[in-house]
Order: sequence, then C-alpha cells, then structure tokens
Amino acid sequence: MATLFIADLHLQTEEPAITAGFLRFLAGEARKADALYILGDLFEAWIGDDDPTPLHQQIAQAIKSLVDSGVPCYFIHGNRDFLLGKRFARASGMQLLPQEQVLTLYGRNVLIMHGDTLCTDDAGYQAFRAKVHQPWLQALFLALPLFIRRRIARKMRANSRAANSNKSLEIMDVNAQAVVGTMEKHRVQWLIHGHTHRPYIHTLTANNAPAFRAVLGAWHSEGSMVRVSESDVELIPFPF
Repeated sequence: MATLFIADLHLQTEEPAITAGFLRFLAGEARKADALYILGDLFEAWIGDDDPTPLHQQIAQAIKSLVDSGVPCYFIHGNRDFLLGKRFARASGMQLLPQEQVLTLYGRNVLIMHGDTLCTDDAGYQAFRAKVHQPWLQALFLALPLFIRRRIARKMRANSRAANSNKSLEIMDVNAQAVVGTMEKHRVQWLIHGHTHRPYIHTLTANNAPAFRAVLGAWHSEGSMVRVSESDVELIPFPF
C-alpha cells in the first residue's frame, strides 16, 4: 500500500480533459491508496462554497465516493482555492489541514504544504498573499453577491497573469534558505509540495543530514503524483 499526493490540478469548466483525468484517477489509482492528500490549487479559482458551478458538485461527489470506499482524503489550501471552506469539505468528505502539516508515513516524517510560502523572493506575491489571508477581508469578500465575486476573481486572475509575465522564473521559484529553514523548523528530512509546477525530487542538506524535496507537477497535459510507500518515494507522471 502507499499514500498518494497531488496538487495544482487547476480544475475549471473550460478544461474538461483535466477533469476527466482526475475523475479516472479517483476511480482507479486512488482507490488502492492508504490515503490521498491534495496539496492545493485543486481548482483554478474558488469564490465561495455557495458557488453553484456544476463542476464543483461533480468533484465533491467523486471525492466523497473515494472517501466512502475507505480512502481518506485530506486538503491543504493553495493560492487559487484558499477560500475553499467547511461546506465543500463536508460535501466531499475531505479533511482540511493547516498550511504546514507533518505526517509520519512508513517510518518517515514528511512535511507537506502547498509551497507558495517558500517563494520568498517574490515580495509582491507575498505582500498580496498576506493581504488576502486577512480574515476580515475574506469575510467581506464572501458576503458580496456571487456576480460581483466572479467579476473580482476574473480581474485578479488577469492581474496575476500580467504580473507573472514580467517576473523571472527564479523569483517565482522557492528560496533555498526558506526551504531549509522550514524543514529544520519541523525537524524533517522530507518535504512534499506543489505550486511551482516544476516536478522534481531535489536533494539538499537540512538538520545536518541529507534531505529531499519532492515537487509535484501541475496537471496541464498529464497527471502528476508523489507515491510514498514503505520502500520508496516516487514522483510519477501519468496520462489523463
């Protein structure tokens, strides 16, 4: 048996192939897992649990079916779906986790997170993140009518694309010192995260010992998962 990790599916109505691939994954590979962890950006955008978009209901039902089959599912918020709340969690059967969580898996202590907080060189993004994570601002946004929230979300995504087009790839990647500092804070030798869309298993030194950072790929043209078992930690791409 093994525990599976995925991130950065960016599900949206306009990308039916990705949705279909995720549904096949939930009905297939995920059914054989000890547990499934979704490390953020399951959806391209999330403007509130009261959004009646049919895709959201379809995904909630599919995850609930996995959970009902005996495979627990856990979720860490990403930068795209940080407003996903308890109502959707109940509907899907997912358990919400804090932004940093240490797991003990088959004798390994593994830190999991979305990964955006590691990109400390991107000062503009970190300032924006701190602003939109203020509880009062989130409550104010969620109190707005849906059509206004949709309009704001479209504008924010457009602004994000414009801002990122002018940033170097290095600025938008993780900061090495932030990675080591976070791993040492939690006293772990393994870190699994998403966000950067750069799938790879990196070797480094943390806590004065060899350490490893597994980065999940985004589901743009194929699926990506990390499979942790008693014998190995594998980064696995697979077709939709």
